[in-house]
Amino acid sequence: MPSESKEVPEQVTRLKEAIAAFAAIEDDAACTAAVSEALREWPELGKQLRELRQARVNRLKNGRTWPEIAEIIGDVTPERAQQIGRGLSGAQRKKQAKAAQQPTD
Repeated sequence: MPSESKEVPEQVTRLKEAIAAFAAIEDDAACTAAVSEALREWPELGKQLRELRQARVNRLKNGRTWPEIAEIIGDVTPERAQQIGRGLSGAQRKKQAKAAQQPTD
């Protein structure tokens, strides 16, 4: 687990500031339109972030263990770190678990 004093990356701070900037838009219509546009783009942006993380996790694997990588990611188990490296999302893990529970005829 990451320590409480872990420094927040500048990019995360800037993302939080961007969200606060949406909230600071005084005109309700303008705020609604801006937030809606961001949300329309979010699925692709989230996908890009997951792909970037997966690629970097796989690069970290050269020389590091899954427990070490889990510590770097923060708040995940080594098993989850390995799943991230394989590109498995939460939805994919749930689908696999459900399929494994299905009785075979």
